[in-house]
Amino acid sequence: MEELVKIIEEMGIPFAYDHFAEGESPDPPFICYLLPDSDNFAADGKAYYRISGVRIELYTDYKEPSIEQKVTAVLDEHGIFYAQNEVWIEEEKLYESAFEFELPV
Repeated sequence: MEELVKIIEEMGIPFAYDHFAEGESPDPPFICYLLPDSDNFAADGKAYYRISGVRIELYTDYKEPSIEQKVTAVLDEHGIFYAQNEVWIEEEKLYESAFEFELPV
């Protein structure tokens, strides 16, 4: 997933896989990314073409369209089709904007 890390680096926002270590989380905005599932293509009883689900979670203190634009611009530049959703996390006092897509492995 080196390609994915390079794509996320282009966004210019601090990031970590899944979560930051306790006490090491930067101030928002920051990104956590996950590879929560796969949608492999099977042929002859084997995984013929491997596809990984990707979830990029952007965390901000408040709704920041300009920061979301950084993420979407990079995804668009790489021709990545994504679905986006947003949620307010009350206990963390953070917005989470999630971008979900698939990439070949």
